[in-house]
Amino acid sequence: MSSRSGSTWRGAPVARTKGSFFWKLLGFAFAIPAGVAMRKLLDRVWMRARGSAPPKNPAAPGTKWSEALAWAAASGIGIAFGRLVAARGAAGVYKKLTGKLPPGLESEGP
Repeated sequence: MSSRSGSTWRGAPVARTKGSFFWKLLGFAFAIPAGVAMRKLLDRVWMRARGSAPPKNPAAPGTKWSEALAWAAASGIGIAFGRLVAARGAAGVYKKLTGKLPPGLESEGP
């Protein structure tokens, strides 16, 4: 059993545990508004492009295959874009506040 004394708690460095929690909290704080904004944007773009509301349930038998596939593609791309924007925004704020990249993003890529 690990004790709270020293620089570890339950086998993890204390600073990393706090940073990881802060990163998750920050990511959550960015993800919710980004998801809501992307959903509203997707609905507006769909209405403008197609002239009708997006399918409420693309899997329903009454939804045409073309509508279901188009909505799946559009929402998949939109949600992935929203997640990317939220993650990069949260990482930028985390780095500004802590002076380092968030846990798991220590490497800036190839």
